[in-house]
Amino acid sequence: MSIAQVFDVSGSAMAAQMVRMNTTASNLANANSVAPTAEETYRAKSPIFSAQVEQRSLGLMQHTGLSENSASSTVDVLGISESQEELAYRYEPEHPFADESGMVAYPNVSVVTEMANMISASRSFQLNVEVMNTAKTLAERVLSLGQ
Repeated sequence: MSIAQVFDVSGSAMAAQMVRMNTTASNLANANSVAPTAEETYRAKSPIFSAQVEQRSLGLMQHTGLSENSASSTVDVLGISESQEELAYRYEPEHPFADESGMVAYPNVSVVTEMANMISASRSFQLNVEVMNTAKTLAERVLSLGQ
């Protein structure tokens, strides 16, 4: 794997983790929001990731002596999915959005789960920054060899 590919892989992973952090922030911001009907109530969202494997061209493989199995991967965000878990219902008969039985539908967002997702995404982002910094340092040292 070349240093340029390291930057591609880490860069795509950082972009994916930013999407994950933004989605988590949206979930946390809407954790206690209510809507007039259960169908309109906010539902927890999560990104769908996919690893995209890119095979190297045959000419590059023959020139560098790499095997046909050499490939690099990047992370793509395929979309954002809505959770199908049941909404949280609370008995609040005085609430303006309560149904005929006095129940109010709240989002199916678990604040604890979302905080764990935020910490995980943040840590993954930080690790990819470290990978990029290490690759940059290696590239600088390789360039300084010729001096």
